[in-house]
Amino acid sequence: MKKNVYFITGIDTNVGKTYVTAGILKALLDKGVHAISQKMIQTGCVGISEDIEAHRQLTATPLCEDDKNGLTCPYVFTFPCSPHLAAKIDNATIDCNRIEDATKQLSDKYETVLLEGAGGLLVPITTTYSTADYIKDHNYPVILATSGKLGSINHTLLSLEYCKMKGINVIALVYNFDKDADPIIEQDTQQLFQTYLSANFPNAKYLTMPRIHGDVITEDVSSLASICE
Repeated sequence: MKKNVYFITGIDTNVGKTYVTAGILKALLDKGVHAISQKMIQTGCVGISEDIEAHRQLTATPLCEDDKNGLTCPYVFTFPCSPHLAAKIDNATIDCNRIEDATKQLSDKYETVLLEGAGGLLVPITTTYSTADYIKDHNYPVILATSGKLGSINHTLLSLEYCKMKGINVIALVYNFDKDADPIIEQDTQQLFQTYLSANFPNAKYLTMPRIHGDVITEDVSSLASICE
């Protein structure tokens, strides 16, 4: 597989992976890069992945044929829970080869594929196989989404320490400005993360995702394109 696939994961659920993925996608599209986003597994909806729909809406691009035929999200489950349980509830089995094949097809068609995971690193795809296992097996460079919400320091450092332990290549930490975060905590948290990255992941970029106003990204996200350079 071409080395043009980047895996976007988060420190936990609802940390802003979808916004980060859309932000990087918009930055690449604005530069003229033929890029697309993919969702590994979607739970809690039917039909087209709601995160894929959000990527298209936020970047003001229409759904494409690869979205409509399921290539950009090979598995969609109805119950909003971990993939392993969502598959069980829907009487389905997750075959990671199907996900890999879909990514390969996209990788052959596009210059860059942004593959968004479900939840955090240790979310189980099956009862014995996690998202981190999948990332490691495919040697994907990782973009980790974080924020300044309460608990984010612990979750972020645990995620980064786990990546270091498993030899997962973290190329960027992207900070989301949480609407409910205290500005004093935000400032301190960002400084702490940058200090940690400098000491432990010196080659990883630290970037911020601007606050999104409305349903389309109108803020300047051009700096995010540097992640994929």
